[in-house]
This record gives sequence, structure tokens and C-alpha cells, in this order.
Amino acid sequence: MMNLNQNKYMENSIRTASPTQLLIMLCDGAIRFCKLGMEAIRKKEYIEAGSHIGKVQNIINEFVLTLDVKSPVADGLLKLYDYLLHRLIESNIKKDIAIIEEVVQFLVDLKETWISAATAIRQGNTSGAQHV
Repeated sequence: MMNLNQNKYMENSIRTASPTQLLIMLCDGAIRFCKLGMEAIRKKEYIEAGSHIGKVQNIINEFVLTLDVKSPVADGLLKLYDYLLHRLIESNIKKDIAIIEEVVQFLVDLKETWISAATAIRQGNTSGAQHV
């Protein structure tokens, strides 16, 4: 019963979230799956690790699909996303935790940027924050 209520809460949170909030939520999910992937590699559970890394790749692909290509930062973000996808493939092949840690750091930085942008937009200061 508790799990059903949690699912309904999460579903409602997603439906009512702003685009920036959705990006932040997806970033949180990607970070979580990276950490689960690293833990699975440590335990030598490589199929599970590959599954978690695949989920991170799916989230990054979602970033690519939803990116406003007219945004002035779109080219830079596309290059970053491509790099992260490449590194995730490499980490999955090599079972290299250090590569996943690198991806996590990029995701944390990206999340912080989106949080700052959302704050600036809420405060009406869009001079430094573009909607992506």
C-alpha cells in the first residue's frame, strides 16, 4: 500500500513539475543510477551494472531529445551529452568506476546549473539564465 502511494505521489510530482524541475529530477535519477552501477561493479555484478548504466544513457538521451536546439547553449550541451554517452559506454566496457565518477561530477555540475537557472528565472533575473 505504501509503495502504491509513493508511486502516485511521484506520478503527480512529475505531472506538475516545470521543465527545469523535470531536468533536475532526471539528473537526480541519472546520479542515482550511476551510483548503483558503481556499486554493482564493485560487487562484480556486471549485468546489473550494465542495466544501471543503460538507464543513465536513456536519461541523457532524453536530455538530447528535449533540448531546445534554438537555445544559445544547445551546441555545448549536445557536445557534453555526446561526451557523457561515450564515457558511459567506455565505463560499461571496461567496468571502470573512475569513469562513472567523472560522469557523476558532470551531472552534479549540470544539476547545480539548472537549479541556479531556475532560481534566477523565479526571481525574474533572466539575464544570466537561458531556458534550455
